[in-house]
Amino acid sequence: MEFTFNNTFAQLPDYFYSRTQATQVKDPKLIIFNHELAEQLGVSEDLSDQQKLAQVFAGNLTPTGAEPLATVYAGHQFGGFSPQLGDGRALLLGETVTKQGERFDIQLKGAGPTPYSRNGDGRSALGPVLREYLVSETMYKLGVETTRALAAVTTGEEVARERLVAGGVITRVAKGFVRVGSFEYFSSQGNQEAVKELANYEIDRHFPQAKNADNPYVAFLAAVIDKQAKLIAQWMNLGFIHGVMNTDNMAISGETIDYGPCAFMDEFSYKRVYSSIDRNGRYAYNNQPQIGQWNLTRLAETLLPLFIDEKEDGKVAVAIAESLLKNYQQQYQNYWLNGMRNKLGLELKDDTDADLANELLNCMEDNQADFTLTFFYLSQLPHYKENIEAENQLQGIFKQSKQSNAWLKKWKKRLDLEALTDSQRMIKMRQVNPVYIPRNHQIERAIRAAEDNNDFTVFHELQAVLQKPYELQAGKEAYMLPPKAEEVVHQTFCGT
Repeated sequence: MEFTFNNTFAQLPDYFYSRTQATQVKDPKLIIFNHELAEQLGVSEDLSDQQKLAQVFAGNLTPTGAEPLATVYAGHQFGGFSPQLGDGRALLLGETVTKQGERFDIQLKGAGPTPYSRNGDGRSALGPVLREYLVSETMYKLGVETTRALAAVTTGEEVARERLVAGGVITRVAKGFVRVGSFEYFSSQGNQEAVKELANYEIDRHFPQAKNADNPYVAFLAAVIDKQAKLIAQWMNLGFIHGVMNTDNMAISGETIDYGPCAFMDEFSYKRVYSSIDRNGRYAYNNQPQIGQWNLTRLAETLLPLFIDEKEDGKVAVAIAESLLKNYQQQYQNYWLNGMRNKLGLELKDDTDADLANELLNCMEDNQADFTLTFFYLSQLPHYKENIEAENQLQGIFKQSKQSNAWLKKWKKRLDLEALTDSQRMIKMRQVNPVYIPRNHQIERAIRAAEDNNDFTVFHELQAVLQKPYELQAGKEAYMLPPKAEEVVHQTFCGT
């Protein structure tokens, strides 16, 4: 396994990180290696020695050119500020640049304690490793900006959580792991020079267009706001709940990071919460857009001194930030509505579209309809000819057919404004409405088989189906279905 490292973050001053090494593990075994991602990264691979690969991805062997380090950051966690957090169980090995010129971070998660572990063991249980692999790779296939998974291994050791469970390590790949909390750390210390250095680094790496603006830092914040508005709209369009939207879990690069207690909804509910630690519903499904704005406000606060020169009144900087943050809600709404139009098969724009989409969601909540199946079955439904089977499929997930029929009449009337044929519209809808998502009960089955019986068959079978989430796959109907009553997963958990 050879990475062509080209490390830039490691060249920043050492107050941005601590250099450290992974802790050796007893008997690592490779669970899965992502060949597709390796090829995209330009990573050369020799799969003849599986044990050596396991040693690399467990942290026992450090690849040539790697400069392992743990980054420091702060964060607002459930609204309360923690002045120092940092990579407590993650190690940035380095960066690699693809043939297309894209730069990616390579990071081990679960590789042992770092200076920021805060008395934690720095390890990951196997379950969260499998969950993150499945969900992050599905998010990529669904077209959502996300970290990806290059490999997963077992460690041959147990970690103590509610009980002793098998340990694992996941290798994550991202455009960048700098977070809102990274800026908060230095701002809270009064180190404005470090804030400026970090902003310059992020502009150089992710937002080079900002350099040409009258004020690059204002343009930088505007670009980050836009990326987050787009990302969260994508989550909402898919029924995805991140579960722990702390500022230390919001990446400046606009990627979904830190898949802890995340989940896709089955039955739709605006107030749906899965995370075991979100006791008051702060990060419930419908709160995600406003929490995104709240987090971005925390970022803006750290950048205020960069918006003006020393002679200007600080109120000017506040006014600049407020004007950008006020745009967020409209940017989010535009992304969300465009996404919903696509899901509903609408190409033209009509003033009633938002109401139509919201009426469907309200109907889904009233009828406890499955989020993913509602939109998938809708994508199978013709407008200009009758299809009893397709209508029955859709109506079968609604408890009150009268309510859903009333909405369908409005939808079909709206389709009269469109120029697309049924065939054209249905093809487009199937490109944005998945058949398969990593459902909680299916993930739990995979975790239980792996942790309890050292059986990874369930994991591999599920992963194979999720490689093509928009394609109906013969013989895989069970992966479409919501859980039976006894299979429902009510809570998801962090890996710490």
